[in-house]
Amino acid sequence: MPSWSDFEPYIFTGLASGAVYAVSGVGMVVLYRTTGVLNLAYGAIGALGALVAWSLMNSAHWPAGAAYVACIAVAAAVTLLYGMVLGPPLARRDPLVKAVSTLGLALVLLGAMSWIWSQNASAYSMTLVSTNWTFSIGQILVNWTQIIALIFAVVVAVGTGTFLRRTRLGTVMRALANDREISATLGVPVRRVEAAAWLVSGVISGIAGLILSDIVALDATTLTFLVISSLAATLIGRLRSLTVTFFAGIVIGLVDALANPFNAIYNYKDMTPFVLAIVALLFLSRRRSAARTSRMA
Repeated sequence: MPSWSDFEPYIFTGLASGAVYAVSGVGMVVLYRTTGVLNLAYGAIGALGALVAWSLMNSAHWPAGAAYVACIAVAAAVTLLYGMVLGPPLARRDPLVKAVSTLGLALVLLGAMSWIWSQNASAYSMTLVSTNWTFSIGQILVNWTQIIALIFAVVVAVGTGTFLRRTRLGTVMRALANDREISATLGVPVRRVEAAAWLVSGVISGIAGLILSDIVALDATTLTFLVISSLAATLIGRLRSLTVTFFAGIVIGLVDALANPFNAIYNYKDMTPFVLAIVALLFLSRRRSAARTSRMA
């Protein structure tokens, strides 16, 4: 059994990666509730932005700040372009068809990244400026990228919830999620509202890709499939609750990181999102069944 000192180095790494899963999950939920699209290309879009930033810094010798902005801009542009070109034709299709179409986008982007950045993944490494600023909490060494990830996640989660409840555009987004046809009949500018949702989703994806490329690895395949952790968080939140999605993402990241000291399960820790999602969904289903039974009684 590992000692407490074996877990300490992974605590803030887990919280930071969990925070990025959480904020990505929140972005996926908002996009789904507005457009009905479960964006499975979230990780690939963030990976593309991160690799563009890496190239600009190392080949074109851009300043770090400008490269980070370019990362976010690329992710936002790709997401918005997809939403505006393929969003309307898919608007009346089943949610499964919409999700599979974004999976196609993820595979196209993954292929393009493998072609453009064809070197071995270990040749690339992204170190954000904030990672070089460190301080200690007890025996744990913490860097500011981890702190920024946590702060960013909290700000996005709280800000998104407040925005949806308190602003006119947020109210329109919620109305659009409930019934697209009635909203359009009442004069809601559906295309503009959906464009705003896609754009915000792309910005969050770019920031998430940038942070994860430092915390996890700057590897197209790894970053593309990290969407699974965010997807698990959204499923635990039933694609509706921002609060549940947020905390689910944090827990997934933390449990995944704290599994590292266990040699017996290290090779299976990638199953963490699936296991936690299944356990949470079974628990929630039992609670709903019990509540329904008590009401009938």
